[in-house]
Amino acid sequence: MINKVKYPSSLEKLALSSMFFLFLSSSISLAMPQNKTIIPVNVGVVLDDHIHSRAQKIWLSCIKMALIDFYASNAHYKTRVVLKVRDSKRNVVHAAAAALDLIKNEKVRAIIGPVTTMETSFVINLGNEAHVPIISFSSTSPSLTSIRSSYFFQFAQNDSIQVKVISSIVKAFGWRQVVPIYIDTAYGEAIIPYLTDALDEVGARVPYRSVISPSATDDQIEKELYKLMTMQTRVFLVHMTTSLCSRVLYKAKAIGMMSEGYVWIMTSGITNRLRMMDDFSFLNSMDGVLGVQTYVPKTKDLHQQFIPRWHLQFLKDTPANSFSANLDVFALWAYDAAHALAIAIEEVTWSTSNIDFQKSHTAPNNSTDLESLAVSQYGPKLCKALSTTRFNGIAGDFRLVDRQLQSSTFQIVNINGGATRTIGFWTPQNGLRKKLGSSVNTGKGSISNGNLGPIIWPGDSLSVPKGWEIPTNGKKLRIAVPQKVGFTEFVKITKDPSTNITDVSGFSIDVFEAALEILPYALPYEFIPFAKPDGTTAGNNNDLCYQVSIGNFDAIVGDTTITANRSLFVDFTMPYTEAGIVMVVPVRDSNRKSAWAFLKPWRWDLWFTTACFFLFIGFVVWVLEHRINKHFRGPPSHQVGTSIWFSFSTMVFAQTERVVSNWARVVMIIWIFVLLVLTINYTASLTSLYTVQNLQPTVTDIDDLLKKGEKVGHVRNYVRDMLKQKGFDDSNLKRFTTVEEIDDALSKGSANGGVAGVFDETPNLKLFLAKYCNKYTMVGPFFRTDGFAFAFPKGSPFLQDVSQAVLNVTGGEKIMNIENKWFKKESSCQDLTTPNINSNGLGVDSFWVLFLIVAGASILALIIFVVSFIYRHKGIWSSEASIWCRIQNMLTIFNEKDLSYHTFNINEKEDEVTALPNSSPESSVHQNLNQGNSNSVSSGSGEKQAGPTDQGSP
Repeated sequence: MINKVKYPSSLEKLALSSMFFLFLSSSISLAMPQNKTIIPVNVGVVLDDHIHSRAQKIWLSCIKMALIDFYASNAHYKTRVVLKVRDSKRNVVHAAAAALDLIKNEKVRAIIGPVTTMETSFVINLGNEAHVPIISFSSTSPSLTSIRSSYFFQFAQNDSIQVKVISSIVKAFGWRQVVPIYIDTAYGEAIIPYLTDALDEVGARVPYRSVISPSATDDQIEKELYKLMTMQTRVFLVHMTTSLCSRVLYKAKAIGMMSEGYVWIMTSGITNRLRMMDDFSFLNSMDGVLGVQTYVPKTKDLHQQFIPRWHLQFLKDTPANSFSANLDVFALWAYDAAHALAIAIEEVTWSTSNIDFQKSHTAPNNSTDLESLAVSQYGPKLCKALSTTRFNGIAGDFRLVDRQLQSSTFQIVNINGGATRTIGFWTPQNGLRKKLGSSVNTGKGSISNGNLGPIIWPGDSLSVPKGWEIPTNGKKLRIAVPQKVGFTEFVKITKDPSTNITDVSGFSIDVFEAALEILPYALPYEFIPFAKPDGTTAGNNNDLCYQVSIGNFDAIVGDTTITANRSLFVDFTMPYTEAGIVMVVPVRDSNRKSAWAFLKPWRWDLWFTTACFFLFIGFVVWVLEHRINKHFRGPPSHQVGTSIWFSFSTMVFAQTERVVSNWARVVMIIWIFVLLVLTINYTASLTSLYTVQNLQPTVTDIDDLLKKGEKVGHVRNYVRDMLKQKGFDDSNLKRFTTVEEIDDALSKGSANGGVAGVFDETPNLKLFLAKYCNKYTMVGPFFRTDGFAFAFPKGSPFLQDVSQAVLNVTGGEKIMNIENKWFKKESSCQDLTTPNINSNGLGVDSFWVLFLIVAGASILALIIFVVSFIYRHKGIWSSEASIWCRIQNMLTIFNEKDLSYHTFNINEKEDEVTALPNSSPESSVHQNLNQGNSNSVSSGSGEKQAGPTDQGSP
């Protein structure tokens, strides 16, 4: 039920007792004070049947009450507005005649009204000619602002604002199509361009416009509604007068269009008038309807002061039906309009001495002739004053921008049981919100149905309608399938000549049917080949997309690639295949054509590093073994050759020299382990190179084909365009339609009338490789595409559900089963892609840790040996000789045998000492450096004296 103000019996008594007082006070307010010169200012009011229409009476009473209130609080003002009321009789001609009479005969300074858009648009032109401001509080059509008259003021909310609210609701519930049902007048048509633009911004569209004449009969309305029932769209936007709306909804409910699954949205022109309606049967027919309604702040001045006073005033004027009347937002705008006009008139009158009309001297003396209209000198200044007027009105903040009221807050209502219930609000700053002023998820980008309260939909349903249905009396979806010559594994059309039944099968068909099985509803369809009567193709995929856009087909199922050009005509689902333009080329075995294949297991950096470490290990072993191992002594050339031979012979573990130093043994253990790892890897890689085929593509770079001027092939025409943009000459491009043609051309090669490579979509060439995987391989991708997808008309309600179903199919095991069914591999095929064989060999990066370990161990052994050697001969290092002499002496000692080591024969050392006890070079060095102290070295190092046979290296 519509909320109505009810007053107790005591209030009725109070009203009756106050009637006389109000009448007296209003008379005094409007009367001219005795002690001042009062200037009466005529203002015209044009309404529709204000004598019999309750709404017109209410609006007129608000205008009068605004003036009473204004002058009651501003009794010192010298102007008084005098209302001159005229009746337009709901006719454009009568409205124009009334305005003309007011301007010519009553000399009005402004006109409030008329009511309808058509009447107002005509009167605006009269006001523009006479320079008389026209103020409308009820005409909301955006078409009025297109007149661009500086004398027209729209003190009502423009309909172009509420289309943003409607599009936000559509986006919140994910509806893709909306059918507007509007009255066939300027008022109804003006909102449509704004509506379609707003819906387009949120991804929705208008598939059909239902236009109903104001004089349409019930049979005509019913016929139009039945037409809507046969369509898929179930979201309807109603924009018309309340009288016509009531007839439409009556019929809609009678034929079952107010049941579950339907969505009805009313514009503010209807919902703003609901408070004045007492037709409860009409209100009950609106169960489940959503409405956009102008938001009026619930202030104390409005609900506790103004409305009770207005009821008392209206009771005095129309006592028969005052208690069944309520104020709507138009009545509040009428009140504010009169208030604003009174302010502006007072401001202009104080500053203007001449407020008369200037008569036309050339016009004939005819009161009905438009040429005789006088021009108001008062109008321009009054327009300027009105444009700057601002105050807190009872309908909210009163502020004009470009002579339009700035009111942009709406509330969303749900109508049930004859009463409205607010479920949310909309503002330009925050979009949809459950509560006004809520800052949660602020921003228009976060629209969702969670931003609204609970909604009871038509049929008392709590489930959100999906916005479309398959009509029970509708036809099956006409799904076009391309007629193909080659690559029929995607779509194959066969016709039984005996039964004349067409059978459609293939990979694309199976994917589509698997997706439909996932849908939560049945989707009847039939496949229609896109072919001529003789069975040949009727066009390419571009032609097929165009046929869908003009309504000849409802969808495309086949190997249709998503392209920018096609997306201008159709909407694509999510792709169900891999994306990208790739190339297939012949393969060759690159391992058996090189005499240097034995070098391929290792890269040059590993060869170089290994050789350096051979030399380094030989040097380390020589340093550690030179003084104690006879194998590493002798002439310098012998020592160098022995060290190199020893180091390199470890590669095959053929070294004959024995190492005796513990540190040398540690180094060799680590080095031999490293060599073992290197040898094993080298052997394995070399074996694979000589025994396993390393199939490499003959061409890997598209630029190589361009430089050499090679011929290439393609399957699809748009791939040809891509290749031409890349730089290929048209004479070097060949088109193929079957896999057999591709195989034949690739086998010949570019020089023999074939091609060097073939470009096409990944799915097509994967199908080709399934048959010829041993001869060719795939390289690329070279161009980016979005893959194969199904196509639907723009804004199709099925698109979102089918796309989701395609994702479920491609993301599971089902797509693998379908691929295995249609893309069967040959028995000798292992993979459809290029063999992943690394022909670059192994490098240092694979063994750097091993080299680091052996280098660390070798350096550590050298450091320990050098420190120990210096410490044992510290007497020489601490002598007073020059540094160079000390180094020479240390090197001389290093070059001698260490006879104290157990590897040398003790008896041999004793014989040498007996024969020449005082001629040892070591003793001589010690004697020379320590001035005869021959035992200093021996005592300091713990070594025995060397014999004469230890001179130099034997």
